[in-house]
Amino acid sequence: MLSLTNVWVEYGEKVVLERISLDIAEGAFVSIIGPSGAGKSSLLRVILGQDQPSRGNITLDGKPLPAECGPDRGVVFQRYSVFPHLTVLGNTLLGLEFAQAPLTARLFGSARKAAVAQAEEMLAAVGLSDSLDLYPTEMSGGMQQRLAIAQALIKRPRILLLDEPFGALDPGIRTDMHTLITRLWREFGLTIVMVTHDIKEAFGLGTRVLTLDKRRHDPHAPHRYGAGVIYDIALTRRMAAEAEMEAGITIDKNGNN
Repeated sequence: MLSLTNVWVEYGEKVVLERISLDIAEGAFVSIIGPSGAGKSSLLRVILGQDQPSRGNITLDGKPLPAECGPDRGVVFQRYSVFPHLTVLGNTLLGLEFAQAPLTARLFGSARKAAVAQAEEMLAAVGLSDSLDLYPTEMSGGMQQRLAIAQALIKRPRILLLDEPFGALDPGIRTDMHTLITRLWREFGLTIVMVTHDIKEAFGLGTRVLTLDKRRHDPHAPHRYGAGVIYDIALTRRMAAEAEMEAGITIDKNGNN
C-alpha cells in the first residue's frame, strides 16, 4: 500500500535519513526502533506529509503521496495533542467540523446531530463514553491519550502514525493502552507505523520491526551521513506470540488480546 523509494531527508548540511526504501503492506503494524537522533520521528513526519523528502519518492496505492497532511493519515504524539478549552466531545467533533464546514468549523441541525453520533461512537470505542463533558485538565494521562487516539481516528484514516504515544504513561496504564491500540488496529483495519524506544513494546505490538541507525560514519563529517534501515524483521505468528508474552501481552487462539 505504502512505498518509499530511495528517500533522503536533509536539513541544510545535516543528513538525517538516507536510502530509505520500504514497502508497507495494508494492515501491517510496523514498529520502528533505534537510538535517539536516528531519524525515527523524521520518517513519520515524511509519511504524514508534514515534511517533504529531500530526495526520493513516496507512493500510496501507486500514486504519489500528497504533499500535505490528509485525512487518509492520522497521528498520535507522545504529548497529548488535545485542545484544553474543548470538552472530550468537542475535541473529537473538531475534525468532522473542519471537514464539513471549513469556513466556520461549526455544524448545525441534522449535520451536527450526525457528527455527534459519530463522535460518540468513536469515544465509546476508546472507552470514553462516560467522559463526554470532561475537559482535558480533569482527565488522567491515559484518558487524554485515549482522546488523542479518538481525534486521530474520527476521520477513519487508513494509516495511523504513532510517535512514542505511550512513553509518558505509567506501566499499568501503558499495558491498557497496548490492549486498546491492538483492538482498534484489528477492528478498524488500520495500517500502523509506530515509533518507540521500548524494544518489548516494538516486538509485542508489531508484525514487523525496523531498526534505524547509521550504516556508516565519518568522524570528520558525521553530519553528512544519515540513518538507514539496518534491520527489517517480519514477525511470524510464533515469534510475535513469544514477544507479546515477554512484553506482558497475551493472545488467545482467535488472535484476540
